[in-house]
Amino acid sequence: MIQAAANIFRIPDLRNRVLFTLAMLVIYRIGFWIPLVGVDQTQLAEAAEKASENATGFGRIVQFASIFSGGSLQQSTIFGLGIMPYITAGIIFQLLGQVLPGLQELKKEGAGGQQKLAEWTRYAAVGLCIFQGWMWLSYLRAQNLVQPQFEQGSSLIVFYVSGFCALTAGSLFLMWLGEQIDKYGIGNGVSIILTTGILARMPDAVMWVAGNFDPRQSSDAEGKVGLVGLLLLVGGFFAVTAGAIIITVAQRRIPIQQAKHTVGRKVYGGQKLYLPLRLNHAGVMPIIFASSFMVFPSAFFGWLASSAQAGGEIGWLGRVSIFLSEAFQNGAYPYVILEIVLIYFFSYFWTTVQFSPDEMSKQLRDHGSMIPGIRPGPFTADYLERIMERITYVGAGFLAVIAIIPTLVTQQLGIPFNVSQFLGGTGLLIVVSVGLDVLQRIEAQLLMRNYAGFLSGTGEPNGPRIRSARA
Repeated sequence: MIQAAANIFRIPDLRNRVLFTLAMLVIYRIGFWIPLVGVDQTQLAEAAEKASENATGFGRIVQFASIFSGGSLQQSTIFGLGIMPYITAGIIFQLLGQVLPGLQELKKEGAGGQQKLAEWTRYAAVGLCIFQGWMWLSYLRAQNLVQPQFEQGSSLIVFYVSGFCALTAGSLFLMWLGEQIDKYGIGNGVSIILTTGILARMPDAVMWVAGNFDPRQSSDAEGKVGLVGLLLLVGGFFAVTAGAIIITVAQRRIPIQQAKHTVGRKVYGGQKLYLPLRLNHAGVMPIIFASSFMVFPSAFFGWLASSAQAGGEIGWLGRVSIFLSEAFQNGAYPYVILEIVLIYFFSYFWTTVQFSPDEMSKQLRDHGSMIPGIRPGPFTADYLERIMERITYVGAGFLAVIAIIPTLVTQQLGIPFNVSQFLGGTGLLIVVSVGLDVLQRIEAQLLMRNYAGFLSGTGEPNGPRIRSARA
């Protein structure tokens, strides 16, 4: 592996792409040290930490948003919205493309249609930035987290205008960085930026474990991590990471038989191939949708319970609000069951959106291929649909297990969320999938130039073309 990593810097083009990507990521992290104008950062950090500890509605939103913000909302910076507005806009257009005939025709136009869709996605991202920025700035002002000199008159206008411009420009700048990584770097820029934001929280988690490690304490001591607890955390991290890798790369291979074609005296085709169907065809989207959906009832019932307790006498409505708030806390039985149900629902929903058995059966028929024992046309489509339903059920089960592990660890062992999130959930799946994609891209570049990569060979250059080029 060390030799394969060294091979990256032997290839000028690949070396420049890797260094350019790292430079863009450094610029991305610098933006998190530039605060918004008029925000009291000290009070904001205290309010966010208290909300997270008390599991209030705002605290739950902070925990969810921190997965994608590269830090947390405890510091309001120009990159506070992160890359999520652009990703959300892309998901919206991807869903609309399945139901609007105009967008479906635009996709079929080739590069011109894709360029038009990308332009509309950017415009939608600007709208989402303005909306989310307005919500965030209004919350800061409602919670008295704005510096006094920006509370009234023209100063208040300056606060809102500067905040809108900074948050929107910061998010669009990250979008531009992602496109530059796609063009001049190793590719998949938006996902790499998102992964970097998630990994930026890992040093805090390691520091918490190191600061609270006490081998003299038992593994369940409050506020401390014993030797057994440390072994469980490390072992759980590697086990869940291995499981996430298996889910990401696992496939069900459907045998495909090509038809034979005779041209003159030569016979072409007749080969036996495989149609790979991913076990987790929906990727990380079911967990993102389920987590997003669970934030709102959790935050809403938490706000109702806080309002009822602050009002003094608690009536029947207040008791119902408190009961629902406790039921929808992270780790509560109704919360976990509903999250699992939503993961299954969104797994089938997203697979239905992305995977079309009818279209795939038509492509197989047009290319002169067929599944042995299955007649082409509707019978092939029905067969593929049955297979996808079965493997999606298994994949959704794996996703549900990985998704609830951080919640259970936080609730049962008292481990902070910023530590337990690396034992599963959305963040870990994103990191694993993007890491595998980057590894495969670099591997392809190495093998294309006859260098052994991370997964093959001894790391030495192969083939006469490389030797002659060096000579």
